[in-house]
Amino acid sequence: MTLADAVAAQAPLVQRLLDGLAAIGADPPGITRDAYGRGENEAQALIAAAGAALGLEARRDAGANLALRWAGTDPDAPPILIGSHLDSVVQGGNFDGAAGVVAGIAAVAALQAAGIRPRMDIEVLALRCEEAVWFGLGLIGSRCLLARLPPGALDLPHARTGLTLAESIAACGGDPAKLGRPLRDPARLGAYLEVHIEQAPQLVEAGAPVAICLANPGNVRHPFIRITGEDAHTGLPHRFRRDAALAAADLALALEAMWLAEEAEGRPMAVTIGRFHTPVERHSLTMVSGRFELSLDLRAYSAAHLQALEAKLGSIVAEVAGRRGVRIALGERSAAAPGPMDPGIIEGLASAATRAGLEAPRLNSPGSHDANNFAAAGVPTGMLLVRNRNGSHNPEEAMETGDLMAAVAVLVHWLAERAEA
Repeated sequence: MTLADAVAAQAPLVQRLLDGLAAIGADPPGITRDAYGRGENEAQALIAAAGAALGLEARRDAGANLALRWAGTDPDAPPILIGSHLDSVVQGGNFDGAAGVVAGIAAVAALQAAGIRPRMDIEVLALRCEEAVWFGLGLIGSRCLLARLPPGALDLPHARTGLTLAESIAACGGDPAKLGRPLRDPARLGAYLEVHIEQAPQLVEAGAPVAICLANPGNVRHPFIRITGEDAHTGLPHRFRRDAALAAADLALALEAMWLAEEAEGRPMAVTIGRFHTPVERHSLTMVSGRFELSLDLRAYSAAHLQALEAKLGSIVAEVAGRRGVRIALGERSAAAPGPMDPGIIEGLASAATRAGLEAPRLNSPGSHDANNFAAAGVPTGMLLVRNRNGSHNPEEAMETGDLMAAVAVLVHWLAERAEA
């Protein structure tokens, strides 16, 4: 069977898995698969069953990640990992993360159908808790795998259950006591590949089903910024006010101005303010608010740029606080390293796309992914982005199965070349 026919034959399997994952996460109007909870656990079970049908060996590590191993002919050859995540945001879409895990299963099935036995092990990973919504920290499964959890992470509470991350990992069969050192030696991993829906309309604009990722942004996050001014009557003249809400507005607009200036200078980045509110128990139509809360996510594609942006953030905070007569506490900070893709893998995927009869543009991803942690740990890393009309983290994610199959075709051609090397 040709590679093209072998890939095409996996379309029913891919659709069945996507439909099964949607049923597990059904939460109208969207999808919710809670990390370290029922949704993620049942999704792992579905993927594990699909792997068992292909003869793959299932393992779970101390972070409760799932690895499905197809043994190669050379036990000393560094394995190739293909992974993504199965959790979702609350009432998000079905494809963010999950499409990549399904693509890994489909790639192995296609190679088997084509009669290709790899020299190295190929492992499909279902990584835990990529979405930051569950613990205020993202990429947790790959952080566990590579010993990249920040201090105090195991004490973070789950957004729904209130269990700590350590308790949540243990409840799913993991062992948080073993997470102080890498669960896999990065130096002994041949490559990490991830397929992910694109989170911007660049591929829709380009008219292409799949793209080769050049880099993922790193981020600096402050989930609980607090601005403290002075509560007052709404009739108070402007010169006496220490208005926390207007200070927050100034801060937001200054950050947007910084963003536009950076983009104009050819330095891509992003600013996102996800929470922006006066305290719900205190806000009132007839009160100047002396308190305001917001969250901030800064993204950029190099560590040096992120460092420069943090310095500019500090200057903006000081200027707004001084001018408005308020205090601005940035509070807790988390960070994820940028994820530049391996140049050799980029070129290899481009060649594979050509062999698959596809034109695949090269694009930066707007989102951080588990691939960031593998790249930061020194593992050769590559990503494919799949066309997705309506972005992600919303119920309207609109990936077409045929576009995912195009990504599977590229992945299979890339794997086939290495399997026989």
